[in-house]
Amino acid sequence: MDQFVVDAVCMRLSAGVEVLNRLDASVRTGLFGDSWTFMWGMRNRIAHGYLLIDPAIIRRTLETDIPTIMRQIHRALGEDPGRSRNPRSGG
Repeated sequence: MDQFVVDAVCMRLSAGVEVLNRLDASVRTGLFGDSWTFMWGMRNRIAHGYLLIDPAIIRRTLETDIPTIMRQIHRALGEDPGRSRNPRSGG
């Protein structure tokens, strides 16, 4: 992944986790369980530059973790996780 792409994706990941942090702790626990600690840890690494971010970890997060997180959120909202919600596509 190009470094500009990695940086852009990291900023989006960080912003997304920030939004999820606004949920009540019990809701976060219900949605993500023990994974929340890892999600918040990644956000801290991105936001505060504790460690250099490995592009392979970002790629794995995008390919594996984000789809799982999205399914959990859709399920909690009572939505069909397979249905697109992209406003640009009309879905």
